Amino acid sequence: MAKIKVVTDSSVQLTSEEIKKYDITVVPLTITIDGHNYVDGEDISRAEFVKKMNEAKNLPKTSQPALGKFEEIFKELTADGSEVIGIFLARSLSGTIEAARQASQLIGKEQQIKIIDSQLTDRAEGFQVLAATKDAQMGKSMAEIIAHVEKIRDNQVLEMMVVNLDNIIKGGRLGPLAGKIATLLNIRIALTMIKGELEISKKGRGKKFSKNFDRRVLKDIREHKHEIKEVGISYVNTPEECEELAEKIKEINPDINVLVQQTSPIIATHSGNGAYAILYYLDK
Repeated sequence: MAKIKVVTDSSVQLTSEEIKKYDITVVPLTITIDGHNYVDGEDISRAEFVKKMNEAKNLPKTSQPALGKFEEIFKELTADGSEVIGIFLARSLSGTIEAARQASQLIGKEQQIKIIDSQLTDRAEGFQVLAATKDAQMGKSMAEIIAHVEKIRDNQVLEMMVVNLDNIIKGGRLGPLAGKIATLLNIRIALTMIKGELEISKKGRGKKFSKNFDRRVLKDIREHKHEIKEVGISYVNTPEECEELAEKIKEINPDINVLVQQTSPIIATHSGNGAYAILYYLDK
Protein backbone atom coordinates (compact mmCIF):
# COMPACT_ATOMS: atom_id res chain seq x y z
CA MET A 1 0.00 0.00 0.00
CA ALA A 2 1.31 3.46 -0.98
CA LYS A 3 2.19 5.85 1.80
CA ILE A 4 -0.20 8.79 2.29
CA LYS A 5 1.26 12.22 3.06
CA VAL A 6 -0.64 15.30 4.24
CA VAL A 7 -0.24 18.88 3.03
CA THR A 8 -1.91 22.05 4.32
CA ASP A 9 -1.40 25.83 4.26
CA SER A 10 -0.01 28.26 6.83
CA SER A 11 -3.43 29.58 7.91
CA VAL A 12 -3.79 26.30 9.80
CA GLN A 13 -3.43 26.30 13.59
CA LEU A 14 -0.98 23.57 14.60
CA THR A 15 1.81 23.42 17.13
CA SER A 16 5.39 22.97 15.95
CA GLU A 17 5.40 19.67 17.84
CA GLU A 18 2.35 18.42 15.91
CA ILE A 19 3.88 19.39 12.56
CA LYS A 20 7.08 17.53 13.38
CA LYS A 21 5.47 14.48 15.01
CA TYR A 22 3.05 13.84 12.16
CA ASP A 23 5.37 14.99 9.34
CA ILE A 24 2.90 17.55 8.02
CA THR A 25 3.92 19.69 5.05
CA VAL A 26 2.80 23.31 5.49
CA VAL A 27 2.79 25.53 2.40
CA PRO A 28 3.21 29.19 3.40
CA LEU A 29 1.14 32.12 2.22
CA THR A 30 2.82 35.43 1.39
CA ILE A 31 2.20 38.66 3.28
CA THR A 32 2.79 42.23 2.04
CA ILE A 33 3.06 45.03 4.60
CA ASP A 34 3.62 48.55 3.24
CA GLY A 35 5.41 47.17 0.18
CA HIS A 36 7.57 44.63 2.04
CA ASN A 37 6.97 40.93 1.32
CA TYR A 38 7.20 38.22 3.97
CA VAL A 39 6.77 34.45 3.86
CA ASP A 40 4.32 33.40 6.56
CA GLY A 41 6.03 31.41 9.31
CA GLU A 42 9.44 31.59 7.65
CA ASP A 43 10.66 35.18 7.93
CA ILE A 44 7.87 36.60 10.07
CA SER A 45 6.19 35.10 13.13
CA ARG A 46 2.54 35.59 14.03
CA ALA A 47 3.39 37.92 16.92
CA GLU A 48 5.72 39.95 14.68
CA PHE A 49 3.00 40.19 12.07
CA VAL A 50 0.45 41.64 14.51
CA LYS A 51 2.99 44.25 15.67
CA LYS A 52 3.80 45.26 12.08
CA MET A 53 0.09 45.23 11.14
CA ASN A 54 -0.68 47.71 13.93
CA GLU A 55 2.19 49.96 12.86
CA ALA A 56 1.46 49.76 9.12
CA LYS A 57 0.13 52.69 7.09
CA ASN A 58 -2.00 50.40 4.96
CA LEU A 59 -3.91 47.19 5.56
CA PRO A 60 -1.58 44.23 4.95
CA LYS A 61 -2.31 41.92 2.02
CA THR A 62 -2.03 38.15 2.01
CA SER A 63 -1.43 36.11 -1.11
CA GLN A 64 -1.95 32.42 -1.83
CA PRO A 65 1.13 30.26 -2.46
CA ALA A 66 2.45 30.42 -6.00
CA LEU A 67 1.40 27.67 -8.39
CA GLY A 68 5.06 26.78 -8.88
CA LYS A 69 5.50 26.23 -5.15
CA PHE A 70 2.69 23.68 -5.13
CA GLU A 71 4.10 21.95 -8.20
CA GLU A 72 7.51 21.67 -6.53
CA ILE A 73 6.09 20.28 -3.28
CA PHE A 74 3.72 17.83 -4.98
CA LYS A 75 6.50 16.46 -7.20
CA GLU A 76 8.74 15.97 -4.19
CA LEU A 77 6.06 14.23 -2.09
CA THR A 78 4.91 11.88 -4.86
CA ALA A 79 8.39 11.01 -6.17
CA ASP A 80 8.48 7.80 -4.11
CA GLY A 81 5.01 6.73 -5.25
CA SER A 82 3.21 8.18 -2.24
CA GLU A 83 -0.31 9.53 -2.40
CA VAL A 84 -1.05 13.02 -1.07
CA ILE A 85 -4.07 14.50 0.64
CA GLY A 86 -4.17 18.31 0.68
CA ILE A 87 -6.45 20.06 3.17
CA PHE A 88 -6.69 23.82 2.71
CA LEU A 89 -8.50 26.87 4.04
CA ALA A 90 -11.98 27.65 2.77
CA ARG A 91 -12.32 28.57 -0.88
CA SER A 92 -14.31 31.65 0.18
CA LEU A 93 -11.26 33.02 2.05
CA SER A 94 -8.47 32.32 -0.43
CA GLY A 95 -7.60 30.93 -3.84
CA THR A 96 -5.09 28.56 -2.22
CA ILE A 97 -7.14 25.42 -2.81
CA GLU A 98 -7.56 26.21 -6.52
CA ALA A 99 -3.83 26.81 -6.90
CA ALA A 100 -3.20 23.40 -5.32
CA ARG A 101 -5.75 21.74 -7.59
CA GLN A 102 -4.27 23.33 -10.72
CA ALA A 103 -0.76 22.30 -9.69
CA SER A 104 -1.80 18.68 -9.26
CA GLN A 105 -3.27 18.73 -12.77
CA LEU A 106 -0.28 20.46 -14.35
CA ILE A 107 2.11 17.79 -13.09
CA GLY A 108 -0.31 15.03 -14.10
CA LYS A 109 -0.74 13.69 -10.58
CA GLU A 110 -4.42 14.45 -9.93
CA GLN A 111 -5.09 10.73 -9.36
CA GLN A 112 -2.36 10.60 -6.70
CA ILE A 113 -3.29 13.88 -5.02
CA LYS A 114 -6.68 14.44 -3.36
CA ILE A 115 -7.62 18.04 -2.56
CA ILE A 116 -10.12 18.86 0.21
CA ASP A 117 -11.74 22.20 1.02
CA SER A 118 -11.75 22.34 4.82
CA GLN A 119 -14.55 24.96 4.52
CA LEU A 120 -12.86 26.58 7.53
CA THR A 121 -9.40 27.66 8.65
CA ASP A 122 -7.22 27.94 11.76
CA ARG A 123 -7.62 25.16 14.37
CA ALA A 124 -10.76 23.85 12.66
CA GLU A 125 -8.62 23.15 9.60
CA GLY A 126 -6.02 21.76 11.99
CA PHE A 127 -8.46 19.19 13.42
CA GLN A 128 -8.99 17.81 9.92
CA VAL A 129 -5.28 17.75 9.15
CA LEU A 130 -4.45 15.94 12.39
CA ALA A 131 -7.17 13.36 11.82
CA ALA A 132 -5.82 12.71 8.31
CA THR A 133 -2.22 12.32 9.47
CA LYS A 134 -3.11 10.03 12.36
CA ASP A 135 -5.24 7.88 10.06
CA ALA A 136 -2.42 7.73 7.51
CA GLN A 137 0.05 6.59 10.17
CA MET A 138 -2.42 3.87 11.16
CA GLY A 139 -2.41 2.62 7.57
CA LYS A 140 -5.94 3.62 6.64
CA SER A 141 -6.87 3.98 2.97
CA MET A 142 -7.38 7.28 1.18
CA ALA A 143 -11.15 6.67 1.07
CA GLU A 144 -11.26 6.02 4.82
CA ILE A 145 -9.23 9.14 5.56
CA ILE A 146 -11.39 11.38 3.37
CA ALA A 147 -14.57 10.01 4.97
CA HIS A 148 -13.17 10.75 8.44
CA VAL A 149 -12.11 14.29 7.47
CA GLU A 150 -15.52 15.01 5.97
CA LYS A 151 -17.26 13.73 9.10
CA ILE A 152 -15.22 16.11 11.25
CA ARG A 153 -15.85 18.97 8.82
CA ASP A 154 -19.60 18.39 8.93
CA ASN A 155 -19.64 18.57 12.74
CA GLN A 156 -17.39 21.56 13.30
CA VAL A 157 -18.18 24.87 14.96
CA LEU A 158 -16.37 28.16 14.42
CA GLU A 159 -17.50 31.15 16.49
CA MET A 160 -15.61 34.43 16.17
CA MET A 161 -15.85 37.77 17.96
CA VAL A 162 -14.62 40.91 16.17
CA VAL A 163 -14.24 43.81 18.58
CA ASN A 164 -12.49 46.35 16.36
CA LEU A 165 -13.91 46.94 12.89
CA ASP A 166 -10.99 49.04 11.58
CA ASN A 167 -9.52 46.30 9.40
CA ILE A 168 -12.92 45.25 8.08
CA ILE A 169 -13.61 48.87 7.15
CA LYS A 170 -10.16 49.31 5.54
CA GLY A 171 -10.72 46.10 3.61
CA GLY A 172 -13.93 47.50 2.14
CA ARG A 173 -16.19 44.96 3.80
CA LEU A 174 -18.33 47.81 5.18
CA GLY A 175 -19.23 50.97 3.31
CA PRO A 176 -17.47 54.16 4.53
CA LEU A 177 -20.58 55.62 6.18
CA ALA A 178 -21.65 52.31 7.77
CA GLY A 179 -18.11 51.81 9.01
CA LYS A 180 -17.97 55.27 10.60
CA ILE A 181 -21.28 54.72 12.38
CA ALA A 182 -20.23 51.25 13.56
CA THR A 183 -17.01 52.66 15.04
CA LEU A 184 -18.76 55.54 16.77
CA LEU A 185 -21.27 53.19 18.36
CA ASN A 186 -18.60 50.71 19.50
CA ILE A 187 -20.28 47.99 17.47
CA ARG A 188 -18.91 44.45 17.71
CA ILE A 189 -19.87 41.53 15.52
CA ALA A 190 -20.09 37.80 16.09
CA LEU A 191 -19.24 35.66 13.08
CA THR A 192 -19.75 32.02 12.31
CA MET A 193 -18.74 29.87 9.37
CA ILE A 194 -21.25 27.51 7.82
CA LYS A 195 -20.34 25.30 4.86
CA GLY A 196 -17.41 27.52 3.97
CA GLU A 197 -19.21 30.85 4.16
CA LEU A 198 -18.44 33.47 6.79
CA GLU A 199 -21.63 34.99 8.16
CA ILE A 200 -22.51 37.65 10.73
CA SER A 201 -24.60 35.89 13.36
CA LYS A 202 -25.11 38.81 15.77
CA LYS A 203 -24.24 42.49 16.27
CA GLY A 204 -23.97 44.34 19.55
CA ARG A 205 -22.22 47.05 21.53
CA GLY A 206 -19.30 46.94 23.92
CA LYS A 207 -17.91 44.42 26.37
CA LYS A 208 -21.35 43.24 27.47
CA PHE A 209 -21.96 41.88 23.97
CA SER A 210 -18.65 39.98 24.07
CA LYS A 211 -19.48 38.50 27.48
CA ASN A 212 -22.87 37.34 26.21
CA PHE A 213 -21.08 35.78 23.24
CA ASP A 214 -18.74 33.90 25.60
CA ARG A 215 -21.65 32.68 27.73
CA ARG A 216 -23.52 31.43 24.67
CA VAL A 217 -20.52 29.47 23.34
CA LEU A 218 -19.68 28.07 26.78
CA LYS A 219 -23.31 26.97 27.15
CA ASP A 220 -23.07 25.03 23.88
CA ILE A 221 -19.80 23.42 24.99
CA ARG A 222 -21.38 22.48 28.32
CA GLU A 223 -24.36 20.89 26.55
CA HIS A 224 -22.00 18.81 24.38
CA LYS A 225 -19.15 18.36 26.85
CA HIS A 226 -18.94 14.60 26.32
CA GLU A 227 -18.88 14.92 22.51
CA ILE A 228 -16.11 17.54 22.43
CA LYS A 229 -12.55 16.30 22.78
CA GLU A 230 -10.64 19.28 21.43
CA VAL A 231 -11.14 23.06 21.43
CA GLY A 232 -9.02 25.70 19.77
CA ILE A 233 -9.01 29.32 20.90
CA SER A 234 -7.21 31.61 18.49
CA TYR A 235 -6.74 35.32 19.00
CA VAL A 236 -5.24 38.58 17.77
CA ASN A 237 -3.18 40.10 20.58
CA THR A 238 -5.36 39.01 23.53
CA PRO A 239 -3.60 35.99 25.12
CA GLU A 240 -4.61 36.63 28.75
CA GLU A 241 -8.35 36.90 28.03
CA CYS A 242 -8.27 33.76 25.90
CA GLU A 243 -6.36 31.80 28.55
CA GLU A 244 -9.13 32.73 31.00
CA LEU A 245 -11.70 31.44 28.52
CA ALA A 246 -9.72 28.21 28.20
CA GLU A 247 -9.85 27.77 31.98
CA LYS A 248 -13.63 28.07 31.92
CA ILE A 249 -13.78 25.31 29.30
CA LYS A 250 -11.51 23.09 31.43
CA GLU A 251 -13.89 23.67 34.35
CA ILE A 252 -16.73 22.30 32.21
CA ASN A 253 -14.75 19.17 31.34
CA PRO A 254 -11.08 18.74 32.35
CA ASP A 255 -10.66 16.08 29.66
CA ILE A 256 -11.17 18.59 26.85
CA ASN A 257 -7.82 19.53 25.32
CA VAL A 258 -7.68 23.30 24.70
CA LEU A 259 -5.05 24.93 22.49
CA VAL A 260 -4.68 28.71 22.83
CA GLN A 261 -2.53 30.44 20.20
CA GLN A 262 -2.18 33.59 18.12
CA THR A 263 -4.03 33.26 14.84
CA SER A 264 -2.50 33.44 11.37
CA PRO A 265 -1.88 36.66 9.39
CA ILE A 266 -4.71 35.96 6.94
CA ILE A 267 -7.24 35.86 9.78
CA ALA A 268 -5.64 38.70 11.77
CA THR A 269 -5.64 40.95 8.70
CA HIS A 270 -9.39 40.68 8.24
CA SER A 271 -10.51 40.40 11.85
CA GLY A 272 -8.24 43.00 13.45
CA ASN A 273 -6.98 43.62 16.96
CA GLY A 274 -8.81 41.98 19.83
CA ALA A 275 -10.59 39.40 17.71
CA TYR A 276 -10.78 35.82 18.91
CA ALA A 277 -12.35 32.58 17.76
CA ILE A 278 -13.47 29.39 19.49
CA LEU A 279 -13.32 26.26 17.36
CA TYR A 280 -14.35 22.69 18.09
CA TYR A 281 -16.16 19.70 16.65
CA LEU A 282 -18.63 17.20 17.96
CA ASP A 283 -17.23 13.67 17.96
CA LYS A 284 -20.44 11.84 17.08
